[in-house]
Amino acid sequence: MAGKPKLHYTKGRGKMESIRWLLATAGVEFEEQFIEKKEDLEKLRNDGLLLFQQVPMVEIDGMRMVQTRAILSYIAAKYNLYGKDLKERAWIDMYVEGTTDLMGMIMYLPFQPADTKEKHLALIIERATTRYFPVYEKALKDHGQDYLVGNKLSWADIHLLEAILMSEECKPDILSAFPLLQAFKGRISNIPTIKKFLQPGSQRKPPTDEKFVAVVRKIFNI
Repeated sequence: MAGKPKLHYTKGRGKMESIRWLLATAGVEFEEQFIEKKEDLEKLRNDGLLLFQQVPMVEIDGMRMVQTRAILSYIAAKYNLYGKDLKERAWIDMYVEGTTDLMGMIMYLPFQPADTKEKHLALIIERATTRYFPVYEKALKDHGQDYLVGNKLSWADIHLLEAILMSEECKPDILSAFPLLQAFKGRISNIPTIKKFLQPGSQRKPPTDEKFVAVVRKIFNI
């Protein structure tokens, strides 16, 4: 299991996308083993490779890691993206949990029944602009620094940029009332490893479409 981390997941964003973001930002090359049909998932389960019978699963440093949060915090700590002390980690965790909540709502949108999609989209926009983005805008304003925690790039910044870009796919001008977040987006997007990940041809996955929803439903029986 030595060598590049190996990511086991479907050929889409889902819960693996934040892991791809973190590895790419750290400049770590990784391989992907895609689960393309139900039998692929069953094989991983039957071979005893999934601790809780679930993916994402990442093979890294001789471990088969599962549970998204555990994988992300391990990678963040390994590549010095997790603050310098316990207090900084606590802030990073809080900021990450906020963006995770928002991204979870966006992730679920393509799986919503057609008659509730519009209502769900409106709720995403409302929560983003009244509950989540004001917090990050205020944090940047209050400390006047380029990054959310400790004036150093951390997992919190990477996660926030991912959430911003996902939110803009829902509503392109969603940052119109948040000038500091607009500047933050420009700054973080231009970090060389992130800039590379945002280019066409990278391992970043496209937004979930109806075709992919159908594939996921078949694989996971949903």
